[in-house]
Amino acid sequence: MKSFKFNTNINCSGCIAAVGPALDSLDGVKSWQVDTVNPSKVLSIEAEDHLDAQHIKDAVTSKGFNISEA
Repeated sequence: MKSFKFNTNINCSGCIAAVGPALDSLDGVKSWQVDTVNPSKVLSIEAEDHLDAQHIKDAVTSKGFNISEA
């Protein structure tokens, strides 16, 4: 199991709803959450070992959001 943390611009429930299906469809994602209270809007993901950070970044940017490794 791997843990990832990213800084994003996902800042509200509407943004979470927009990016959610992309994250949910990634093979290997076990759970994820966005801390919208944190100024860095931290996206935390628990995933299986085969998932890499680039796939997560691609999924988030495909929905129009910015993401960088924390």
